Amino acid sequence: MEKYALIGAGPAGISGARNLQKFGIPFDGFDMHSDVGGIWDINSKRSTMYDSAHLISSKRMTEYEEFPMKDEVADYPHHSEIKEYFQDFAKKFDLYSHYRFNTCVTKIEPEGKNWRVSFKSLEEGAKEESQVYKGVLIANGTLFHPNMPKFEGEFTGEIFHSSEYKNSDVFAGKRVLVVGAGNSGCDIVVDAAHRATKTSISVRRGYHFVPKYVFGKPADAVGGKIRLPRSLKQKTDSIFLKMFTGDPVRFGFPKPDHKIYESHPIVNSLVLYHVGHGDIEVKSDIKKFAGKTVHFKDGSSEEYDLILLATGYSLDYPFIDKKHLNWGGSTPRLYMNSFHPEHDNLFILGLVEAAGLGWEGRYKQAELVVRYIKACEEGSKKANKLRQVKKNPLADMRGGFKYIELDRMAYYVHKDTYLKSLKKHIKELT
Repeated sequence: MEKYALIGAGPAGISGARNLQKFGIPFDGFDMHSDVGGIWDINSKRSTMYDSAHLISSKRMTEYEEFPMKDEVADYPHHSEIKEYFQDFAKKFDLYSHYRFNTCVTKIEPEGKNWRVSFKSLEEGAKEESQVYKGVLIANGTLFHPNMPKFEGEFTGEIFHSSEYKNSDVFAGKRVLVVGAGNSGCDIVVDAAHRATKTSISVRRGYHFVPKYVFGKPADAVGGKIRLPRSLKQKTDSIFLKMFTGDPVRFGFPKPDHKIYESHPIVNSLVLYHVGHGDIEVKSDIKKFAGKTVHFKDGSSEEYDLILLATGYSLDYPFIDKKHLNWGGSTPRLYMNSFHPEHDNLFILGLVEAAGLGWEGRYKQAELVVRYIKACEEGSKKANKLRQVKKNPLADMRGGFKYIELDRMAYYVHKDTYLKSLKKHIKELT
């Protein structure tokens, strides 16, 4: 009962594991897969990786500070290199010894001031077990439970979510429609352009497209540590984008209904290239299906053999009742996207998204959580301030940005504002 339970061995999970280990907090880790890496291990049943998937932020802006990626790794590593990186991280800090792999957590429920965690090995014939833990850190990820939209009518061709997509063989010789222009959708529609007989992408709104390289350097590394005021950064970056990518409206995309950074930008250098070459056709939002015919809201219609839904993901914590997570709307309402307003021993790690935050930002989130646990364990007065502050879980971390109203933006933060607050709280607990 003196141990904590840590759910998940992806980037947020091993960030938590490393900090729990570093600060001497006993814990048991659980993961359904046979290894660390989360969705980055394409061999995991929960992985949403596909053969062509690469990191969309550069390695130096994403890596853990205490464990840099190898120099020989590409600027934008392939998912197989990312999996190896996480495995090397876990080996370096002896995190494997803390985990029960191939184990599914089935239920987390309060027991007095503690938490009972029920779990079951995925080995055939295994029985469910349970153990009481002093606290729980949930880090099972945010990008694995597919968001499945509903459409009027029925499509009689092949239709599936991008979470099931693995390689472009499925597109060979087919008329393909990709629905959604997020980062995965744009990657996949480029794959389709090389194999399909016809390739289209259906979009509901306009997007800001960021090239992967600017002036020969990874785009997210240009400017170094220069920090511009919000309005000036939006203005200057918009000008630079038009210089390097042109106006997406000219390529057939709708005009964005938001300023840059008010939604997650699309980091892709190839989709506009292929649209400009006629390899990909941009279509409007879908109105309805009729057999293999797709009717679009602009009045046009086309026939397709296969529809791939790149429609994103919704949060899913199936092992714990939402009432225990202070759920509101489409996301738990937690201070710093991690701290429960009432419980001092229940946390979520990795429930945070921001342009440029990287794994180091999630590592710092985990560090703050574990420092708080340590201060509470020691009965330190240093924990009192954060204990009071976290009772207001809706503290504004947007940095003045007006993020668009989407479920995935519900846990979006402004990187510099968020990191500044993390740094402040960590200092108070040091």
